[in-house]
Amino acid sequence: MVTIKPIELKGKWLKGFALDIHTVSSDYIGDDPYGHPMFDTEYSPIGGLVKRIKYRSDLTVIDEISSTATDFLSNIWKIAKDIDFIIPIPPSNIQRTYQPVIEIAKKISSEIHIPLSIDSLTKNRVTPELKDVTDPESRKNILAGVFEIGNKNIVGKNVLLFDDLYRSGATMTMATEVLYNKGRVRNVYVLTLTKTRSKQ
Repeated sequence: MVTIKPIELKGKWLKGFALDIHTVSSDYIGDDPYGHPMFDTEYSPIGGLVKRIKYRSDLTVIDEISSTATDFLSNIWKIAKDIDFIIPIPPSNIQRTYQPVIEIAKKISSEIHIPLSIDSLTKNRVTPELKDVTDPESRKNILAGVFEIGNKNIVGKNVLLFDDLYRSGATMTMATEVLYNKGRVRNVYVLTLTKTRSKQ
């Protein structure tokens, strides 16, 4: 496990948290030979692990990430006993041979003994990765109508919506609305591993 500083996330869900901020600081240090800006970035402990699995394909960090998340769910937030299903946000980059959010969710599900429901929330089209979209309104337009309910076993259930990074909240908001309105779940709780320091 790593040290975390949980941050409450406000939204249309019943209650939500990010385990910590993603980066502690990011200082501009000049441009590379191609004119692209370079930054000296310091990550939070959990943020550093997320970076390793997402951008370096380092699967060895899954156990440390999942044990940190399960400890938070069971012993700090103490919500694990109330959750019927864990639902990971469907991936944007479908070209990956593995999906970090889904792999971490599988491990959390196994450790905490809460069923994972990958097919409850699906996407009906491919969307660009939102980390490359800075305008909040553009994010909303990209996500409009993209989520659908696949498996109806979540009707009347309490679900934990899980993702790796919370930025503007657009993805979580759209997914939550679909889970309530079309999935007819009882309650949506939200957990992300990290949160950006800015609201966008």
